[in-house]
Amino acid sequence: MADSIRFFLNDEVVSLSSVRPTETLLDFLRLKRRLTGTKEGCAEGDCGACTVLVGRLVDGALRYEGVNACIRFLGSLNATHVVTVEHLAAKDGKLHPVQQAMVDTHGSQCGFCTPGIVMSLYGLWLSNSAPSRADIEKALQGNLCRCTGYEPIVKAAEQVSAARPSTLFDPVEKIRTEVAAKLWSMRSDETIAISSEDGQMLVPGSVEKLLEILAAHPEATIVAGSTDVGLWVTKQMRELNPVVFINHLTDLQIVRADETGVFIGAGVTYSQAFKTLAAEIPALGPLLDRIGGEQVRNMGTIGGNIANGSPIGDTPPPLIALGATLTLRSVRGRRSIPLEDFFIEYGKQDRAADEIVDSLFIPRPPAASRFAVYKISKRRDEDISALCGAFSLTLDDSNSVTDIRIAFGGMAGTPKRARSVESALIGKPWSEETIAAARDAFDSDFQPLTDWRASAGYRQLTAKNLLTRFYLETTGDRQELVRFEAAE
Repeated sequence: MADSIRFFLNDEVVSLSSVRPTETLLDFLRLKRRLTGTKEGCAEGDCGACTVLVGRLVDGALRYEGVNACIRFLGSLNATHVVTVEHLAAKDGKLHPVQQAMVDTHGSQCGFCTPGIVMSLYGLWLSNSAPSRADIEKALQGNLCRCTGYEPIVKAAEQVSAARPSTLFDPVEKIRTEVAAKLWSMRSDETIAISSEDGQMLVPGSVEKLLEILAAHPEATIVAGSTDVGLWVTKQMRELNPVVFINHLTDLQIVRADETGVFIGAGVTYSQAFKTLAAEIPALGPLLDRIGGEQVRNMGTIGGNIANGSPIGDTPPPLIALGATLTLRSVRGRRSIPLEDFFIEYGKQDRAADEIVDSLFIPRPPAASRFAVYKISKRRDEDISALCGAFSLTLDDSNSVTDIRIAFGGMAGTPKRARSVESALIGKPWSEETIAAARDAFDSDFQPLTDWRASAGYRQLTAKNLLTRFYLETTGDRQELVRFEAAE
């Protein structure tokens, strides 16, 4: 076993053999490296003031993504390149064009959020030479600014994209080849084990070694994206020991689509899954775009969203409605179950302590089926669902319902199907009269709770209204938007 993690920080290699299992990148940067441009605002991955770039090798190429340093643990950084705002300006003090554009357009007022905004725009600048207005707004979803109206920030992004000199000094491009070679040399099949007085962290060299670790330490906390676990530490002050990091395991990051459906490894992030899912199941594209900000989507995994069993997770309802199958894995082998059966009750899932969520399979729906998913939240972007409803419908030639699957999150202690509503619709004409009669069946399926996101009455009425909305969209002018033929 190896006893240290190594990564590139700006222009130097860092090797750490003494690391707390839950030490965050933000604390390391600010307290140990005095790189204080990275700010702590919310400590939960919402505000973006702590945004840095993390570069990693993907299919042999070096790709940089914005992440939230406040909930990113050091143990997840082995063989990566961390870039902070201090690295952008030239040694003589000349600002990078992204920084200069923020100055030119008056994109900064109090300045607290500015470094995080700069890093998000820099990540966009590295990955997209001609971003659209929508691309810019998407890149800034995870950066909150209480002072400005965002328009000057968007103008800064447009300005820097329009004027891109070929001779520009860029700190990342200058050392890209060197960094890629260093990261290749840091990769290893060895498991990294680091112990301290605060506990032990483990970075398995392979999925097989991960399973062996869990067999020996079933109490371990598995960390993939840390978008949920990070808050256990920063908000709930929980002590975790041991902690096993898996975000580097490429065998869990496979996405592929064929004539049978879509296969998604449990370690696939929302960003990685977006292109395939949006192409194969178009209604999932807008949903993924509303899960956190870009930083969260670059870290969070679909497998993690399922594994933590939250009743308000955004992906389980549509995946259940689509009939997805979940594969679990341990040293004892693999087993597959319908995704809906994974959720037993609040806080309890059908997963043994030594098992991991391995992968997910979404069967390809019939070509003529209709599908839609609706996320209801107080704030459109970067907000947790009050409820989320998904509908998958197949009609026969006489416009009667031959099959329908309806699943909701936020309406019960687990993501749950509306089986009474489904029964009220099967075999009936797809009509206003049928929908009106079926709405009452929601009262048999769900008894939602009242909390700060929504009242029980609001949730119940909204669920019924979403069924009506789905009916109207599948019979009116928008029906082609939810037909699967649109993806073919």
